[in-house]
Amino acid sequence: MLLIDERRGRRVALELGVKKISGLLAVLQEAKRKGLILEIKPILDRLISENNFRISVSLYNTVLQFAGE
Repeated sequence: MLLIDERRGRRVALELGVKKISGLLAVLQEAKRKGLILEIKPILDRLISENNFRISVSLYNTVLQFAGE
């Protein structure tokens, strides 16, 4: 498994035959599903405000909706 968010890195990984590629959003969703975290929103908000994490408003809303938040 490879954890990566950058498009170019994902493309190279696919070219090299990496079978499972996940980004941070997928990891957060899986952590919530397994009960490791209660909410995704506060984590995303902190990543955006304190770490310059870039995410479109549309994707942000989709992730939270999918997580039931």
